[in-house]
Parts: sequence; structure tokens; C-alpha cells
Amino acid sequence: MAALTRDLRLRFWLGGFALFILLLYLLRSILLPFVVGMAIAYLLDPLALRLQKFGLSRTLATVAITLFFFIAAVAVIVLLAPVLQDQLVGFAQRVPGYVTQLLQRATPLWRIIKSYLSPGDLAKLRSSVGDYAGTAIEWVASLVGTLLTGSLALANLLSLVFITPMVTFYLLRDWAGMTHHVDHLLPRRHAETIREQLRAIDRILAGWVRGQAMVCLTLGVIYGAGLSIVGLDLGLVVGLCAGLLSFIPYLGTMSGLVVGVGLALAQSQDLGLAGLVAGVFIIGNLLESNLLAPRLVGDKIGLHPVWVIFALLAGGALFGFLGILLALPVAAVIGVLVKFATQQYLNSTLYSDSASAG
Repeated sequence: MAALTRDLRLRFWLGGFALFILLLYLLRSILLPFVVGMAIAYLLDPLALRLQKFGLSRTLATVAITLFFFIAAVAVIVLLAPVLQDQLVGFAQRVPGYVTQLLQRATPLWRIIKSYLSPGDLAKLRSSVGDYAGTAIEWVASLVGTLLTGSLALANLLSLVFITPMVTFYLLRDWAGMTHHVDHLLPRRHAETIREQLRAIDRILAGWVRGQAMVCLTLGVIYGAGLSIVGLDLGLVVGLCAGLLSFIPYLGTMSGLVVGVGLALAQSQDLGLAGLVAGVFIIGNLLESNLLAPRLVGDKIGLHPVWVIFALLAGGALFGFLGILLALPVAAVIGVLVKFATQQYLNSTLYSDSASAG
């Protein structure tokens, strides 16, 4: 009977987990504002707790924090929008000149390549370039179609603007009550063990998500300001994008470096600008490695960079942008559960018997 009970419990939890994943997949097109709102509420919860210590009620603290956060976000967008627009318009006007300069630079190289290739090899090269160009155009068209019909469509964009603040407010206000309710629903026999694992997950998420968000924002400011100061066209856009992409290890810096140096080579015949752009990213990377990441993130969060990259890519492949947002929490949960399962195995007779048998 006891074995049957354990079997039924296992089926119950596995069935519940499978149902949760199925609902998550089926409702993925409408979950974005709720996931974003939950993430913002999680990030702002420590600030609400601090305000409560100063005597404010949870509701009043939530109102103040939510208003300040979204007003600040709107203010930043309003301040940056004209600058970004000017850079984008100016860049679009200078694109023909960039193309001409790149073609002029490529002409001597093309002559050297032609001198070493036979007519048959040149024909194959042109055919391959045409095929790859067609594939690239199809990929871009597919990407644009996905953006127009997927999670960044107009309806979902409007839901982000109007629904996310409401979700953030209610979740932030009721955060303590929800966590208490979840704690009350835990199986009493294993409640303390589950609480320990949840606290470990919270430590990882608090250390990585909150810290990495500050690192990305700081790097975006450093890259954007640095590239603008050295005179790179579209420098603010490239710098901000590189900073925001830095939550994926090495991707932000490397992509920003490649794009920035490429734009510098197209913009100027002198290699000095390209060197200055590379210097901005080198300085930013050194600051991230030696100052920002150790102070804001720490080195004991338990999420290896390779595991982070895999989780983000897997989440994006399965659920799109929503999967990217959910990737790190899921990675943290899996990491904690794997450590717990490993410790249970080391304390079990499966491990001790195999050791004694050896």
C-alpha cells in the first residue's frame, strides 16, 4: 500500500508538471506581459520591503515604487528617442556612401582573389554567394514576418504597455500573501526541504538577475557614451544594444565589437576610429570582469556561463522571446534540483554500495 501511495504521488506530481508545461506552451502568445510584470515585481520586491521598514504600508509602497519605475522608464525613452531617431536617420542617409567606400576597399582584394582563381572557380564562387544571399534574404523575411505576427505584434506590444504595469502593481502588492499561500500548500512532510530549495533558487535569481540587470544597464551607458564620444555613427544605438545583450555571456561585447568596428571601417578611411571603437569595448569588458560583475553579481551564484547560454538558446528556440525571459529561472531551478538530487544520491545506499563494491 505504501508503494502504491508513492507511485500515485509520483504520478500526481509528474502529471501536474506535464500539464503546467502544456498550458505554458499553449498560452505562450499571451503570457509575455504577465511574465514581464512578474519579473519586474520580483526585482522591485526588496525595495518594497525596505519602504515597509520605514513605516509605509505595502499598498502605499507598491504605488510609490510602481509609479516611480514606470515614470522613470518612460522618461528614459522620451529622452533617448530623439537622439536615437537622429542617429538612425543620419545613418540611413549615409549608407550609400558607406557602401561605396566598402566597394572601393574591396576592389583591390577582389582583383587579388581573381588572379588566383580559375574561371570555373569564379563561377562557383558567384553561384555560392548568390545562394547564400538568397538564403539570407529568406531568413530576414522570415524574421520580419515572425516579429510582425509573433510576440512583438502590435496587440502584444499594447498589452506590454497597458497590462504589464497592472500586473506588476498587483503582484508586488500581494507578493508576501502569495508566497505565504504557496508555502501553506506545500506537502507538510517535505515542506522544509522544499523551502530550502526555494531559498537556494531565490539566492541564485537574486544574485544573477538583479545583479546582471545592473551590469547590463551600466555597460549600455558605458558603451553608448564611449562610442558617441569617439564619433561613431549610430554609436549610441550600438552601445545600448551591446549593453542590453550582455546578459548572454560574451555576446553583447563580441557583437558590439564586430558591428562597431565594421561601422568604423565603413565610416572612415583611417583605422584610428576602428581602434578607438575597439578600445571602448576592451575598457568596458575589463570593467565588467574586474569591477561590475564581481561587485554586482558575485561568483557564487551557481550558474555557469555555458549553462546560461544553453538555457537562453533552448528557451528562445522553444518559446521565442518568452522562453528567453523564462530561461534563467528555469535554469536556476534545474541547477538547484540537480545539486539536491546529487546530494541525495551521495547520501543513499546506491552510492555507498557501489563504493564498497568497488
